[in-house]
Amino acid sequence: MKLSTELRDFSKRIGYSFNAPELLIRSLTHASMSSPTRDNNERLEFLGDRVLGLVMAEALLSRDKRASEGQLAPQFNALVRKETCAEVAREFELGLVLKLGRSEMKSGGRRKDALLADAMEAVIAAVYQDGGFEPARALVLRLWGKRINEVEADARDAKTSLQEWAQARGQVAPEYIEIKREGPDHAPVFTIEARLKDGRRETAVAPSKRQAEQAAAKALLERVNE
Repeated sequence: MKLSTELRDFSKRIGYSFNAPELLIRSLTHASMSSPTRDNNERLEFLGDRVLGLVMAEALLSRDKRASEGQLAPQFNALVRKETCAEVAREFELGLVLKLGRSEMKSGGRRKDALLADAMEAVIAAVYQDGGFEPARALVLRLWGKRINEVEADARDAKTSLQEWAQARGQVAPEYIEIKREGPDHAPVFTIEARLKDGRRETAVAPSKRQAEQAAAKALLERVNE
C-alpha cells in the first residue's frame, strides 16, 4: 500500500517512515469515516494513550531523580492531557490529514481538541505497532520536545490550585460563569469569568470552555498571589 503525498509529508513532519502504511492510515481515520471495510482509530487511540503515559513517566523520572510522586503526578497529567496532545497535533499539522466523515467535516472536526488528541495518540500506537517501543518512545520525546523539560515544578491545573487557595482561606469554591459565546458552532469562542466569594474576578477568552476556565483561573490566581 502506498501513501498519498499528504501522508508522506506528514510522516516526514513527525520523523517516522512506516513499514506498514495501513497503520498510519488507520490511526488518522475517525469513527465518522469508518465502515465495515474501513477501520477507525479508536482501538489505536486506546493503546497510544498507554504508550504515551509510559514514555512520559520514564522521562519525568529521568529528568528529576529526587522528585516525589506528589510532584511528578501533576507534571505527568499536564504532559498527557488531551489539550497538550491536541497542541502537539496542531504543531505537526495533523488536522490536514485527518480522515473525517461529512458531519465532522462540516462541524470543524479538524480543529477539535478531542479529535486531534485522539488521533495523536493513535499515531503513537501506530508507530509502536509498526516498529516497537523504542521508535514510539523516540517519536514521543521528539514531538513533545521542550515541553518535558519546561513543565512546571508545580503543574497542577489552575482551577485546582485556585480551589485549594480558596478552601485554605475558608472560602467556597470559585464560580465559573459563561459571559459570552461568539463565532459559528464549528469554531466557537468563549468568554468565561472566574469569581471568588469575596468579589475578586478575572475573565479569559478561549476556543473551549475548559481552556477559558483554566485561563481565567490562572489570571485570578496571579492576582490573589500578588
